[in-house]
Amino acid sequence: MPHPENNFQNSFMQNRELSWLRFNRRVLEEAEEESVPLYERLKFISIFTSNLDEFFMIRVGSLTDLMYMDNNVDDKTGLTAGQQLELIFQEAVPLYKERDRVYLMVEEKLREFGIRNLDSNELKKNEKKQLDKIFEDEIMPILSPQVIDSRHPFPHLSNKSIYIICEFTGESTKFGLIPISQSLPAFFMLTGTETSYIMTEKVVLEHIGDIFGMYKIECAAIISVTRNADISPEDEIFEVDDDFRERMKKVIKKRSRLSPVRLEVQGHLSKDLSNFLLSKLHLTKEQVFVSEAPLVLSYVFDLHSHIGVSLIKQLSYPEFKPQFPSYLSSNESITAQCRHKDILLFFPYDQMEPFLQLLRESAQDSAVISIKITIYRLSRNSRIIDYLCNAAENNKEVTVLMELKARFDEKNNIEWAERLEDAGCTVIYGFEGFKVHSKICLITRRDRNRVFYVTQIGTGNYNEKTAKLYSDLSLITANQELGQEANEFFKNMSIANLQGNYNNLFVAPYFFKSNILALIDNETDKARKGQEACIIMKSNSLTDKEIMGKLSEASQAGVEVKLIIRGICCLLPGIKGKTENITVYSIVGRFLEHSRIYCFGKGKDARLYISSADMMTRNTRRRVEIACPIMDEDIRQRLYHILEVMFSDNVKARVVERDGTYQKTGGSGIPLDAQQSFIEEALRKEGKNTAPKDYITSFFKRIRSIKKSKK
Repeated sequence: MPHPENNFQNSFMQNRELSWLRFNRRVLEEAEEESVPLYERLKFISIFTSNLDEFFMIRVGSLTDLMYMDNNVDDKTGLTAGQQLELIFQEAVPLYKERDRVYLMVEEKLREFGIRNLDSNELKKNEKKQLDKIFEDEIMPILSPQVIDSRHPFPHLSNKSIYIICEFTGESTKFGLIPISQSLPAFFMLTGTETSYIMTEKVVLEHIGDIFGMYKIECAAIISVTRNADISPEDEIFEVDDDFRERMKKVIKKRSRLSPVRLEVQGHLSKDLSNFLLSKLHLTKEQVFVSEAPLVLSYVFDLHSHIGVSLIKQLSYPEFKPQFPSYLSSNESITAQCRHKDILLFFPYDQMEPFLQLLRESAQDSAVISIKITIYRLSRNSRIIDYLCNAAENNKEVTVLMELKARFDEKNNIEWAERLEDAGCTVIYGFEGFKVHSKICLITRRDRNRVFYVTQIGTGNYNEKTAKLYSDLSLITANQELGQEANEFFKNMSIANLQGNYNNLFVAPYFFKSNILALIDNETDKARKGQEACIIMKSNSLTDKEIMGKLSEASQAGVEVKLIIRGICCLLPGIKGKTENITVYSIVGRFLEHSRIYCFGKGKDARLYISSADMMTRNTRRRVEIACPIMDEDIRQRLYHILEVMFSDNVKARVVERDGTYQKTGGSGIPLDAQQSFIEEALRKEGKNTAPKDYITSFFKRIRSIKKSKK
């Protein structure tokens, strides 16, 4: 089927769903890279798979709902919801085949190191005995098999759970079903000289004849159903007197029972069994995807504990621990240090410890009056919660704006909210129809009868775990003008005023986008007057049609537009007469690129911001987001350096072509991996650098040569 998007009037835009699928294919490329350690390659396959799972749950789920509504046309490409789904199902088939090919290749290479994911038909005699005992002692006692007939109706299949389904020969009862209990481990280790294991569903499949002993098995397969998880709580009907936390508890329960959007199959289904499942699940053939890889690959992250320490080191990235910033002292008050100079933490290269230390000391400091913070996602064992509770117990006024609608973290956030309230914190829950996605913390002190603010604003969540895995920025500042605006922000949040306007901060949903558009217009006007103009944006995604339209206008005026967009990018660069001066890069590497940096202009007059917001319509119009100006000159220079290194990456970076596909940058000379360079910089600052001197020297030579070539 030809892509109708190609004929739409917005010729420099592409559909967001197809862009996302292309991006996820880019993730899978990391599993093919021989330079990536083997176990890490297996993890990239798992990440690709979990990404695809969430895509079907959320995006395919919402498009399925949109099919039954009027005005369901994509405003960027002219595709209806039905056309988008048709294209998605078509594009997903080769992705499955590619994923299976890469998975089997990586599995084969792992066997060279004695790590074997076994099939039942390759078990040795002693392994078969082990398997039989595992089944008899550990699996069979908790299985709940059932037949499906007039007296045993087809049951509800939970979202992304694993089942064995089979067809019987010559029986009035035709089908059997075995749920794989979530209380079982994903795999079982087999003792021996190698690291051998077998997936639990394969153990059950091997013993299906024992389970249904009175029936003759015609065929059997492993299946999993993906259900629509795109619930909008504000659109649901609840009891009028339900509080918001109780409403969210109901939403979580409802999610597992929503309509199916995908059926995955590992193995072979007969025609009768396939038709039976499709009729019961109300799916079409296009929504069935056959997989050779396990249907749930999250087990990969548990596998490392069963592999020898020396071997796992050989097959993984070299260990890197975030460093305490060399320009800070861990023995001195962070409050005192930030009063002297603004602090920028660059995760995961810098530790989160300075911010945690700031909270810890503020909870104990008699001069601190209050702590206010927005929370979207936290780690399971959050020290931040401990410090906030401790502050409340020490009679500080603690206000937490907790977002209960952080998708898939709702349960965690409900539990945290209850604990915070028990400790005496004031917990508020945001707004109907708007998620609070901003990352801001305000500490108010009274020093010598004067109110003094310390403000933290970041691009990522207050999550100690992801701060070691995600690339994010966190500014800690004693700038009193920003502190006063932060105080005004929290006041507005407390009285449900989303329309507060600020002199320095850009706050969505009302004044973030208008300010961004004005800055783009300003660069466009400069270019039209023959002045030097430049726009740089680093974001996770770019989908906002109005922003893309303005970037196209800037390009046509001659503005140099450089974008680093990790994921979805609906803007197509290099389109004649539209986006010829726009270059789009994407970096996928060891760490998840998550920071947002927006720069307008060049030199000292450039306007430079970090932000919690992506350039997506959901962020600019339906979320509370913050962009913060960077005023400290040293921090500005550090951000320019970060951007320059990323634009110089010729290992992990890809450029987006005019058709939306990704290509290697093709840069010649010394290989430069931006994330590895940042690791080396962090270690060198701490005197722990182990990289060869010539690597470091050549790295900076390359940066200098790039500067010269640009001049």
